[in-house]
Amino acid sequence: MPWHPGLSVGIELIDEQHKELFRRAEMLFEAGRKGQAKEYIGELMAFLDGYTKQHFKEEEAYMLRVGFPEYEEHKKIHAGFIQKLQELRKEYDASGGNLTVIVSANQLVIDWLTRHVSNMDRRIGEFVRKQGS
Repeated sequence: MPWHPGLSVGIELIDEQHKELFRRAEMLFEAGRKGQAKEYIGELMAFLDGYTKQHFKEEEAYMLRVGFPEYEEHKKIHAGFIQKLQELRKEYDASGGNLTVIVSANQLVIDWLTRHVSNMDRRIGEFVRKQGS
């Protein structure tokens, strides 16, 4: 599931960060195809832990700056994702990366990228475009 222009929010900083998230997801799927997902999942979890927190911080600051009316809801969704990611990380650490954790990580990344980025985040760009017109 590569990033494509149809997923663009229309805000360069956010789009560039989303592209990196999609790139990492592609790396996970490629690792899975090669039978190396167990080795890659730990690296992905570490990346997501830091990157998503920074991305959310910057995205939330942007939403506040432009007066995005869905800020509070969006921030709660971000917090929920971070919590899910932390739970998955604990499960990974406890299991050593068993198949269940790999499948859960895949599902979490797929759900996040397809639902949140393509629906929720795009509304930020739509709001900004309407304000400018």
